[in-house]
Amino acid sequence: MPATTPCDIIFTMTEYKETFIEGGTVTSPRGFKAGAVTAGIKKNRTKPDLGILCSEKPCTAAGMFTTSKIRAAAVIVSEENLKEGRASVIVVNSGCANAYNGEKGIIDAKEMISLAAAHTGVPVSDVLVASTGVTGQLLPMDRIREGIKKIPLSADGGHDLARAIMTTDTVQKEAAVTGRNGTAAYTIGGIAKGSGMIHPNMATMFCFLTTDAPVETGFLKAALKKAVDMSFNMISVDGDMSPSDTVVIMANGAAGGETIQAGSRAAREFRRKLNAVCIRLAAALARDGEGATKLIISNVTGARNLKEARKVARAVVMSSLIKTAVHGGDPNWGRIVAAVAQSGIDVGLSDIDMAIGTVAVLKAGRPLPFDEKDVIGVLRQADVPVSIHLNMGNGSATAWGCDMSEEYVGINSEYMT
Repeated sequence: MPATTPCDIIFTMTEYKETFIEGGTVTSPRGFKAGAVTAGIKKNRTKPDLGILCSEKPCTAAGMFTTSKIRAAAVIVSEENLKEGRASVIVVNSGCANAYNGEKGIIDAKEMISLAAAHTGVPVSDVLVASTGVTGQLLPMDRIREGIKKIPLSADGGHDLARAIMTTDTVQKEAAVTGRNGTAAYTIGGIAKGSGMIHPNMATMFCFLTTDAPVETGFLKAALKKAVDMSFNMISVDGDMSPSDTVVIMANGAAGGETIQAGSRAAREFRRKLNAVCIRLAAALARDGEGATKLIISNVTGARNLKEARKVARAVVMSSLIKTAVHGGDPNWGRIVAAVAQSGIDVGLSDIDMAIGTVAVLKAGRPLPFDEKDVIGVLRQADVPVSIHLNMGNGSATAWGCDMSEEYVGINSEYMT
């Protein structure tokens, strides 16, 4: 049994606190391999930028993609290949998003799929492609053709792949948990990337998930959608959306046991484990936002329903005024009230209870006496929790964001230079 470490992410919903596999990654589940090479796609040609994730066995699969109306070529091609609910290989590059390139972009994305299929020995129809980086530039296909041939595939290659998909990320995002399906033990693993252009309803992010549990396709699709809705759709760094967002899960059944399907005894635990992995990775994306120094955790309870709770939680982490106040340690709690007021729900000041960390600042809309130094102390922490209770119902949600620093401006004013 692998060593474990307790989850270090703050959740409102305690049922999603899990014990994660120490060093766990996307190849922790049985039968998955990955690898990466430095192909010279990135401007810095010393960093890995091209990789493959593959299963030794055929997989059921599901995916979710950007909601942008103009989508990158890799998204268009991968969504088409996923229609039958199968995929066993993902080929991915960083450094060039292959977005806004018209028919040439589609041709290049399909060629990447063909090259990966030849390298792994699987049908073209079972291969997906993902590309991230600068938009409006063509892929350097000569380097990609040579690079794919050289990608080594191994059971511990998930760490290399996590590094290869990074763009402005400063740290790798990886996670894995174990679960049980009757007498069979299974693992869910994942990696993610994303640091800028992160916004609810998907972001400039990738998340590749794997499991060795046998999972029925329809249930897998439903479980992934629920997991994404409460995780990757609840983060925001800068309010901008990408054409390349991709979340994919592949299940190869190598752990054995009965096929997990909706209504089965194992379905609830599988959902909980998948939710936990996605939440952990989503919070890690927000924590590593471009130029970020702090993670903002917006916990909303007492909303009329889940939809309204999510609107309020998102509004808090999306607010530039809150982001800058958190960065500067300014205890201006009125900005949080303003975010709630513009969230789109029907709310009055007297509905709101609020705390920053453990410091209560508002009760039924009435300011409470508190020492500003206590709030400043919370704002200086690496994790800044904001708790809002609306006294309207049982809806609750959590969103994750980050502060906004001078470094964010520097990164994005020099992205191509």
